[in-house]
Amino acid sequence: MQQPTPTGRDAVADVIERFQTADTAFLSLMMDNPQQDDALIDGLHRFLDRSAGARFLHTLKLEQRGFWLGNVAPARLQIRLTEAARSSQHAAYQAFRTGLTKSGGLERAFPKA
Repeated sequence: MQQPTPTGRDAVADVIERFQTADTAFLSLMMDNPQQDDALIDGLHRFLDRSAGARFLHTLKLEQRGFWLGNVAPARLQIRLTEAARSSQHAAYQAFRTGLTKSGGLERAFPKA
């Protein structure tokens, strides 16, 4: 049975949470379509909010998601990803921001002069 295509922010958050091969392919396709940027960022916020509210903080998982998104996301999304990572001082957001920074995506997208 085929899984339904994720469309809402909860569905995108679920895809980021699972992070299997099919999920990363879906996220890559989503990032290729500029009309999907808002849905991706909304889902990312939902994922980070869920992680912040969890009983146990999975910092390695959050760093991994940040690192992967920073490496794969196109230049047009790098600033929005950074803004999402900096939108809270909670440790979940900080772990995501650490992975995003390690990826160097923002520096590749906007190199220093």
